Amino acid sequence: MSFETILYAVGNNILTITLNRPDKLNAMTPLLLSELKEAFQQADADPTVRVVILTGAGRGFCAGADLAAASELMMKGGFSYEENLNATYNPLILTMQRLQKPIIAAVNGVAAGAGMSLALACDIRIAAESASFLQAFVKIGLIPDSGSTWMLPRLIGMTKALELMLTGQKVTAAEALTLGMINQVVLDAALVSTVQNMAQQFAAAPTKAIGLIKQAMSFAMTSTLEAAMKNEAALQGIAGKSADHLEGIAAFFEKRPAAFRGE
Repeated sequence: MSFETILYAVGNNILTITLNRPDKLNAMTPLLLSELKEAFQQADADPTVRVVILTGAGRGFCAGADLAAASELMMKGGFSYEENLNATYNPLILTMQRLQKPIIAAVNGVAAGAGMSLALACDIRIAAESASFLQAFVKIGLIPDSGSTWMLPRLIGMTKALELMLTGQKVTAAEALTLGMINQVVLDAALVSTVQNMAQQFAAAPTKAIGLIKQAMSFAMTSTLEAAMKNEAALQGIAGKSADHLEGIAAFFEKRPAAFRGE
């Protein structure tokens, strides 16, 4: 499958998706959003893919929506932000959140607006020192979207999240780490190798269990303790029947590293 606005490369059970509009800081167009969603759906259906890396080409991760493209649609008339979000951005974010495989964001530059939302929708976020994060919506008279109002407060707390959304303040990678928004900050030159090392760990991990952990965490975020534990029990029932669990038990008793197949 070939794409026009993204790069899709699989090797050693690792899929790397690269936003590929470097001249526009990988700003998102309807086509890019559609291709991204298709790429994640393809990853979900491909048993050889056990972890996904999401990054940007050039000097930016993603500058958010391509305002020139949006303006062109508005000029043609009949453009609705609500309809656009429900048709493009929201399905993409939900597809990422529901993917039963880990997603690592390799944030190599600015992640602004919906580009920041894209990074937040990943499970692990590793940023280069030069990366920055920006809730840019207020600067053009809009509200945060693409899941930011749900994800950001859960990561850094309501007080700081609201401040960033109301002011549109840029956050450096170091500040984002302190806030708990990201997992690691590394030297720019070390970003690729650091992300690859983590991806290799996930590629050798029990993929089915990781998917179930994602499900459990997502459910628990909006449930009672009792409901969360009941859901844990149901998901544990599924995990307990997996080939990887049987391999893990065998490896434990045989005192050897487990050879998980992601099943």
